[in-house]
Amino acid sequence: MNQPPKVSYGQSTNLIGLPTALLASREFNACPVPLHISGTREMNKTLFEMLLQAPDLPDAGIAFQSYMFAMFGIDPEQREAPGKVRRYRSSFLRLLKGWGYDSNSPEGAVLKGWVQSRFGLIPTYHKDMIDRISGPVWTAYVEEKMSSRFHNNSIYTQLDMLYTFCQWALERFTKPGQTHRTLYRGTNSFDEHQIVERIDRRQVVMRINNLASFSEDRDVASCFGDVILTARVPMVKIVFFNTLLPVHPLKGEGEFLVIGGEYLAQASYI
Repeated sequence: MNQPPKVSYGQSTNLIGLPTALLASREFNACPVPLHISGTREMNKTLFEMLLQAPDLPDAGIAFQSYMFAMFGIDPEQREAPGKVRRYRSSFLRLLKGWGYDSNSPEGAVLKGWVQSRFGLIPTYHKDMIDRISGPVWTAYVEEKMSSRFHNNSIYTQLDMLYTFCQWALERFTKPGQTHRTLYRGTNSFDEHQIVERIDRRQVVMRINNLASFSEDRDVASCFGDVILTARVPMVKIVFFNTLLPVHPLKGEGEFLVIGGEYLAQASYI
């Protein structure tokens, strides 16, 4: 079995007030605690006061999108009216769309960079295995995640708000009081998500990339690989889920975006 590269799980700084090594650990994933990105909720009190008036998740999603469109001026961009020239404004929806096409796209690099900035976890894979800091794969990732194309409209702040809204919605509407969600991921390779420990024939501890896609539907996950990973994902590590917003680019696959670290997983062949 190939050993995972000797890379730190994260950097020493983050915006959640917990050691990054703890966040990445299997112990945290077994017994998670709430996570808050510093300042996000405090700086958007009006939004969360407005959300309290929403009777259900669809109404809350509409309210959130309306707030984001107004706050960041992205409504005209998303409607893409024909025949009109508009100044490009980066948006969280554009990043989700790029991720949906390819998690190793430039948009994927920005999303992974946001996780690194806010949660301290460094990616283990972007187009290729990141085997060392300052190596060529790392350098290419940094160039993509810092591209000025995506950093002209407070894009990390937009993602902070998306994560905070996601956590609010999970607590209020989706699974109140539940700490974990069983999710599935299909894979054909263990380059992106490396085996840290093999407990028995089926149980493994995986080092999941700092941001990864899962599905709530095992059959959907099987479309992406012959090996199905089944994991109990802490709700606090869910950045986005399929029914969070009324309109978004990831509707087709029931996708969940999940913050990585060490996960105890069941690995089974289709």
